[in-house]
Amino acid sequence: MSYCVNCGVELDATAERCPLCHTPVHNPRQPVDHDRPRPFPPERQEVPITAKWELAVLISAMLASAAVCCGILNLFLRAGWWSLYIIGAAVMLWIFLVPPLLRRGLSPVIQLLADMAAVAVYMLAIAWNLHGVSTWYVHVALPIMIWLGAELLAVLLPLRRGRSILSTITILIGAAGFFPVGIELFCDLYFHGVWEPRWSLVVLTIGVALMIPLIVVRRVPSLREEVRRRFHM
Repeated sequence: MSYCVNCGVELDATAERCPLCHTPVHNPRQPVDHDRPRPFPPERQEVPITAKWELAVLISAMLASAAVCCGILNLFLRAGWWSLYIIGAAVMLWIFLVPPLLRRGLSPVIQLLADMAAVAVYMLAIAWNLHGVSTWYVHVALPIMIWLGAELLAVLLPLRRGRSILSTITILIGAAGFFPVGIELFCDLYFHGVWEPRWSLVVLTIGVALMIPLIVVRRVPSLREEVRRRFHM
């Protein structure tokens, strides 16, 4: 059995060089066995990366098959139009996943608007299938989706210009703190006719309390460098 003279690792009988440090093998008592098959291939081979359009075709086929099968099954069972939920979810997922794969330079803002429109239409289909376009969709679901879309745009636009990790965390915490305010606002107006903020203020206060130290660290160079050094940022 041969050993590397440099790092001391045990070598295979077919090894001509150490696989770790690439030191040539010198063992007069046991020459390199060229007849025995090597434990690993001599050439490095990698699995080819799947093209994005192939992945898009696969996702489209999976979603289309699920939607068509559920639609046909619903025609035979006739237990309400439950297949609308599956078909709508398939269309929504297709809008989420496929356009970013096919369009390399697709603007994130356009993709976000398309995603929010898909969610709004899907919720509209659910409302129509349940009780028609009822007031909960107009006064609760749709305003909350618009509020969420506005917050995502407000977060996305600053992050597109390139931000540090501290700035990104601060922006995300701020958005997460403000989002419950809109939820409580629209729910209170729908159920009680007046806005009486309670639990959303608690979430907002926690968010602000977390943002203030991050802003201080971001503004003070010595603190910023210390945080980057300790957290390897």
